[in-house]
Amino acid sequence: MAKLQTLSGEWFEPDLPGRLLKIAGDIREAGGRAFLVGGWVRDALLGKSCRDYDVEVYDMAQDALVPILSKYGRTNLVGKAFGVIHLAMKGLSLDFSFPRTESKVGYGHRGFVVHTDEKLSFKEAALRRDFTINAMGMELPELTLCDPYGGIDDLKTHTLRHVGPAFAEDSLRILRGVQFASRFGCTLAPDTVELCRTLSLDDLSVERLFEEFKKWLLKPGKPSLGLKAFLDIKLDEYFPEIHPFKDSWETLGTILDNMVPLRDTLSESQAMEFAFAALLCGSPETSLKFLERITNETHLLKIVPPLLKAYQELGTAIVNDAPALRRLAVKLGGLKLLGMLVKCTPREFYAGSAADGECFADKLWNAASELDLIEEAPQPYLMGKMLMDMGVKPGKQMGEIIKKSFELQLDGEIKNAEEAIAWARSAIST
Repeated sequence: MAKLQTLSGEWFEPDLPGRLLKIAGDIREAGGRAFLVGGWVRDALLGKSCRDYDVEVYDMAQDALVPILSKYGRTNLVGKAFGVIHLAMKGLSLDFSFPRTESKVGYGHRGFVVHTDEKLSFKEAALRRDFTINAMGMELPELTLCDPYGGIDDLKTHTLRHVGPAFAEDSLRILRGVQFASRFGCTLAPDTVELCRTLSLDDLSVERLFEEFKKWLLKPGKPSLGLKAFLDIKLDEYFPEIHPFKDSWETLGTILDNMVPLRDTLSESQAMEFAFAALLCGSPETSLKFLERITNETHLLKIVPPLLKAYQELGTAIVNDAPALRRLAVKLGGLKLLGMLVKCTPREFYAGSAADGECFADKLWNAASELDLIEEAPQPYLMGKMLMDMGVKPGKQMGEIIKKSFELQLDGEIKNAEEAIAWARSAIST
């Protein structure tokens, strides 16, 4: 199995399917050259395994490649116009493409004309890529590095630098710079910052915008570096709904970084709600407007704005106010995300600590835990069926009795179903 030396100087044996290496050998015997490209190369140099295999084939026509691939599985010319052949094998699927150039001829991300040319050099083909760290290739089967634009040097210095003028033809690359900065611990090169500032996101769909924000906030990384890139490019002018926390972008970056380990304990949907709440924690009043610009995800639109309103209005006295905590849990469907958001916030933004050093975040979490409010809101003890068994018919009276009973439950005056039933019997008889 082929090995390579990572940036740290260690030898690394990447996860490479034996069938891919055999295919590469067949391509070479037929006079072609096969390169792994893009994210696989970048991750391998960082000593990370990646199973996203993108292969570019040089010096070989499409009609000559198909018979070679067909020996290994079922081929599908899913992107014939773009020079892409999909190979489906048992337990493995691979995409093979040909070197190509792209020309911007229209509006939006579909406004490109693609020209494939197997005679292009790797350097010529790599000009269409976004950043130098994504413009490297490794020739199979030996994993010989091809790095025409200094990607490995930029990877060493944690620099995101655009490859060439073609960068400007797809404005999505502005936001890709933000999420790559977070994921790979990079800062944008000054000339790349200047180029990004000249571009507009107006031609991008809601779906494409949302995907890049998700990658920034949900993939492993350091989101504060994404925020730095966001501000360097002046995207806060394009997204004016995103505000700093208490007039401090640095504090917002700290909250985003503190969010990461807590985020990774949540389900997929809650992680998304929590991450966007962290990004918008300085923007309670404008959070809904921002989310409506980039997504139709109902749960985000429903959960994040009220969560941020509660976060904004939260006072330290609430930890000793059980009725208030219960009512807040009813509004939010539980206090888990609120408690986590407070945990992400630097202590100095909440007045005072207990004599034993317990901070407000811990006091809030412990108080909510003791009342069993972390995972979900209180549910009414008194139900309609119980009242029907007492002879109360569905209607206004039943609704008023249930509502009053629930209020007493939230106040702590009714502690279980038996007490709720006893109270209801008394209320009906009076």
